[in-house]
Amino acid sequence: MQIRPIRAGDNAAVAHLIRDSLAHFGLDVPGTAYFDPQLDDLATFYAQPQRGYFVLVNDADEVVGGCGFGEYCDDTAELQKLYIAPAAQGQGASRRLVACAEAGARVAGYRRIYLETHHVLTVACLLYPKLGYKALSAPLAAGPHTEMDRFFIKAL
Repeated sequence: MQIRPIRAGDNAAVAHLIRDSLAHFGLDVPGTAYFDPQLDDLATFYAQPQRGYFVLVNDADEVVGGCGFGEYCDDTAELQKLYIAPAAQGQGASRRLVACAEAGARVAGYRRIYLETHHVLTVACLLYPKLGYKALSAPLAAGPHTEMDRFFIKAL
C-alpha cells in the first residue's frame, strides 16, 4: 500500500469511506465530519495553502484510508479526517498517515497539531497517546464538530 496526496478522482471514495465509518459508529449526526460542506470535494479543500490530505491506496490504486491537516489557530494545525477501511486496519496505516500529515504540517510552519475525536472511537483514543499526543480536558476553541468529546495536542 502506498500513501500519496489526494487527487480529484479520489473525492467520492474518500467521502464514502468517511461517511461509512461515521455511520458504523453512530456518528452520522450533525456536529461531526459527516455533514462537513467540503466532504465531497476534499481535493479542492486541501489544495489551499496551509492544508494537506493524504490517501492510502492499495495495489489497485483504490482508496483505503486517508488523513489530513488544516489551519486551526495561530501556530496550531488540526489533524483531520483520519479514516481507514476495515480491510486495511491493523497494518500500521493510521501511524503512517498521521506521520505524513504531521510532516506536512511542519513544512507548512505549524508548531503544534491538535485533534478532536469521540469516545466511541476507542482505537483512535488509544492510538493518539501512543503517537505522542497529550489529552486535553476541553477543546482549544469552539468549532463545527460539536459532538466530539476527546481532545489531543502534540508539539511538532
